[in-house]
Amino acid sequence: MAVEKTFKLEVNGTPRTVTTDPDRPLLEVLREEFHLTGAKYGCGEGQCRACTVLLDSKAVPSCMTSIADANGRKVLSIEGLTSGLKLHPVQQAFLATGAFQCGYCTAGMIMGVVGLLNEKPKATEGDLILRMQKHICRCCSYPRIVTAARAVLKNGGTGA
Repeated sequence: MAVEKTFKLEVNGTPRTVTTDPDRPLLEVLREEFHLTGAKYGCGEGQCRACTVLLDSKAVPSCMTSIADANGRKVLSIEGLTSGLKLHPVQQAFLATGAFQCGYCTAGMIMGVVGLLNEKPKATEGDLILRMQKHICRCCSYPRIVTAARAVLKNGGTGA
């Protein structure tokens, strides 16, 4: 059994503290300790990206990111992406184009696009397609997802 340690991080703009095993996945801490369930457990191997969150503005699979790796850093989950009642432009584009069916992968996809825009504000459609290849949608909503992402790029996009 690992020795528990205390970790401090900022989650969706709020300072948070948790005492837990340093190897515990960030996804588990977000869902079980902080009750933020937008990031989903899919494969547990970082391959499907349903668990994507932003760590210091960069998209990461939270199932493969330990709480120790998040210590002292800023975490942004889908729950923190809105500004009051105003949706983020990527959320708005996904909604406007119906870029989801069951919605299980949607939060991870949105966070992936936002992460891309943070890393590369002038992202091209090629950049977008390359980034989205890391995300798996079981409903195969890819054409609408790409349409939503194109709309964000066309409108100048924005990160978070």
